[in-house]
Amino acid sequence: MAASMAAPPLRAFTVFLLYAAFYCHVAVVSGHGIGVNYGRVADNIPPPRRSVELIRALGAGSVKIYDANATVLRALAGTHTTVSIMVPNEIIADLAASAAAADKWVAENLVPYHPATRIKFLLVGNEVLSDYSISASAWPRLVPAMENLHRSLRNRRISSVKVGTTLAMDALASGAFPRPPSAATFRADIADAVVRPLLHFLNGTNSYYFVDAYPYFVWTLNNRTVPLDYALFQGGADGYHYVDPGTGLRYTNLLDEMLDAVAFAMAKLGYPRVKLAIAETGWPNGGDYDQIGGNARNAAAYNRNLAARMARNPGTPARPGARMPVFVFSLYNEDLKPGPGTERHWGMYYANGTAVYPIDLTGRRPPSSYPPLPKPEKDAPYKGPIWCVLSEAARKEMNETAVGDALTYACGQGNGTCDAIQPGKKCFLPNTTAAHASYAFNSYWQQLRKTGATCYFNNLAEQTIKDPSKCPHETPFGTVLID
Repeated sequence: MAASMAAPPLRAFTVFLLYAAFYCHVAVVSGHGIGVNYGRVADNIPPPRRSVELIRALGAGSVKIYDANATVLRALAGTHTTVSIMVPNEIIADLAASAAAADKWVAENLVPYHPATRIKFLLVGNEVLSDYSISASAWPRLVPAMENLHRSLRNRRISSVKVGTTLAMDALASGAFPRPPSAATFRADIADAVVRPLLHFLNGTNSYYFVDAYPYFVWTLNNRTVPLDYALFQGGADGYHYVDPGTGLRYTNLLDEMLDAVAFAMAKLGYPRVKLAIAETGWPNGGDYDQIGGNARNAAAYNRNLAARMARNPGTPARPGARMPVFVFSLYNEDLKPGPGTERHWGMYYANGTAVYPIDLTGRRPPSSYPPLPKPEKDAPYKGPIWCVLSEAARKEMNETAVGDALTYACGQGNGTCDAIQPGKKCFLPNTTAAHASYAFNSYWQQLRKTGATCYFNNLAEQTIKDPSKCPHETPFGTVLID
């Protein structure tokens, strides 16, 4: 088992020091500043050519997209911005089974745009090892698919494109917040079966381990013990810090802890030299009432400090000076992303192309030159009642079919979710789609939120702290009280 083969933390630390010189000369991704993730799960964002202009206005040196969209790749041609493209999870098994299929994918999705579009990374799947529904189909085929794609690129004499994959922090046995970092290991179900072959491939091809690392989520779950400033790179030399008892390494921010945890876990599998890259990181600029810390002030602080840090002092305590590709999430607030409110509020731009807050991803702009930011909201947990209702936007642009379908779904879940709005019942009136939808959304969410239900309904619902009516109080599922 992997645990029995793991090197003690102090021994692993010694290995890192032996290879410190190696990391000091690793080149950063070409371009002026760190990169940006260009997601498009939205119905109202600017077209690709305008988006490329906005990316360049940020000072971004690179961009990552979640597919190989032809229009986006053509818009990036000639910009000197390096680009990362992605193979969807659902075709990994096919590419692993057939070298011809992998070569066909490269021929159709990469070759027509390279080198006019400076494709730098070909990422095979997105957080594949976090999706247990594809554990049998995709996990054992991830590295074979990467090998087939690498072979296709080599046969075509395309040596400038590196093959990788993105993994979330839950690839570690202790999840996103292993303390101390030196004790981190990979999950037993993937360590030997998937991660070790992956590291062997990355090491042999001089590629990177791409990790999605979000201090925001770690802080929200540990906000009583981890200061917000520590998560925002604002701990400072005299501020809060953490010392790893196994190595003596001193940490002044949460991201470094997370990155070094991955590095130590890789070393325990025998691969201390595999380079790290940050595929996604960032901070939400908004969220639901029951989500703390998501606001423009914190988002600006995190991303500005991240850019300045990577420009001034790349690397981590275990890997000093190691430059790495970094991609901030994300370019836009994406309104069609499901889940809690923060999912739709990671952008540096609103959907209309205006900035949520000014930022320079080169990291060279002095902090004092930025205009004042709004006061932070929801840095402490909200205490009070919350309801889930039909959103104001959905009311104004009423789509009876969409709202009716969502209402039907809500009423089909739970236990007696919509009994009170049946004909003759106490909340039947007013007998309108909007009123019934608000009741159904609220009743569904109050009853099922503890099992993962969200106030979303295909972007038709929103949370409110204003009591929408007396009826929700007359049901067993009427009000969420946050304490």
